[in-house]
Amino acid sequence: MSLHTTTLRLTSMALAVLAALLASGCAVTPVYHTASTPQPAAYKEAASTAEKTAAGWTEAVPADMLERGPWWQLFADPVLDQLAASIEVSNQNVAAAAANYAQARALVQQQRASLFPSVSLTASDTRSGGGDKTPTANQYRASIGASWEPDIWGKLGAGVDNAQASLQISAAELAAARLSSQGELATNYFSLRQTDAQKALLDATVEGYARVLQITKNRFDAGLAARSDLLQAETQLANARIDQLTLTRQRATLEHAIAVLLGKAASDFSLPAAEWKVVVPDVPAGVPSTLLQRRPDIAAAERRVAAANAQIGIARSAYFPSLNLTGSYGYAAASSAGLFNASNNLWSLGLSAAQTLFDAGATKARVAGAEAQRDAAIAQYRQSVLAAFADVENQLAATRVLAQQQDLRKAASAAADQVEAQMLNRYRAGQVSYSEVVTAQNTALTARRALVQAQADRQTTAIALIQSLGGGWHVPAP
Repeated sequence: MSLHTTTLRLTSMALAVLAALLASGCAVTPVYHTASTPQPAAYKEAASTAEKTAAGWTEAVPADMLERGPWWQLFADPVLDQLAASIEVSNQNVAAAAANYAQARALVQQQRASLFPSVSLTASDTRSGGGDKTPTANQYRASIGASWEPDIWGKLGAGVDNAQASLQISAAELAAARLSSQGELATNYFSLRQTDAQKALLDATVEGYARVLQITKNRFDAGLAARSDLLQAETQLANARIDQLTLTRQRATLEHAIAVLLGKAASDFSLPAAEWKVVVPDVPAGVPSTLLQRRPDIAAAERRVAAANAQIGIARSAYFPSLNLTGSYGYAAASSAGLFNASNNLWSLGLSAAQTLFDAGATKARVAGAEAQRDAAIAQYRQSVLAAFADVENQLAATRVLAQQQDLRKAASAAADQVEAQMLNRYRAGQVSYSEVVTAQNTALTARRALVQAQADRQTTAIALIQSLGGGWHVPAP
């Protein structure tokens, strides 16, 4: 039997063994199941019984890639619509998250490439010689080589699963960065509009205080009022003007924060004062429980569990031998003219295996560490779900309470305005002291500002509720 025939038979046997291993190969990665989480029947803090008896929760399946829509349009503010639309392309945190997503996608492609053989082409031209007795000679070589590591134990597949889960984590983080930036922009925008409303309120108050100061000065000059009344009026006017300056500073800070969110230099951005539209969207009674599943932080936490599960398979694969199949085909000759003659043909085919026999328990420790990492990821995932439930309940409670508070503050402001007017008229008639007028004016101003604050709190709470639900909602058509 020739050497060539023997080699072919050995190669055939090696391939047969490899095929048998592939056919009976075992997966070392544990079967992945989404971790169980608490599933309340309904929102406890829902505003009505109808909401509490609505369709119950379904099993949590992260769906953060669902379209959320331009939720900020629920507030019916054209300026906010224009600003929020530029977050996607201008915000640098969103841009960084998008770049991280692109990097994760490239890593998935890189891991998938490891499942296939790698092929290389080599060529060389060597001239050698030396001394009088060693003639100078040329050696030309050209060959195509290939190597492949078959994924018998599932190690490479686990690597792909790990990279795919990491890609989904990056997608969730991108969604979270986008939602966070949009929410922060809307909050800062309405805070700025609230500041404009507060300043307009103070401007009117300062004008009123100035008129009262003139009245008090006239009464003092006529000997009808004490000097203390004049000093009180001057103090009250000065304090109101100080509050005006404080609001001016607050507005500038909010304007600069909005510029940063839009990816613009604070020096090049300004937002003129405009009418504040106090629109507070109500949570529809039919908000689906599945909306909570769209929270990006929950999706990211669940995908981290999947990535950790795949990492266990990668660690367990070290218990088994690694196999590698190599082959090459080419030519070698002393002259370039005869390089590709059949007589100069060279080929090789081989199968190699490597197995760690002793590592002092290092592999076992790596597997245990990977399993502990998965358990930690499961705990973090469950914690994220619990925090999400609490977040929604908090915002639902705040939404209901703030609506009640706004009605009470509106009534309190109207009553305080009447007391202020009555006290001022009685002071002009000499029936009360000026200190009583000051008290009434301060109470009325505090009530007006509290009402404006309540209106702003309802808007910012609505934004927080939308974020806690993972984005906007849409009421289905009847």
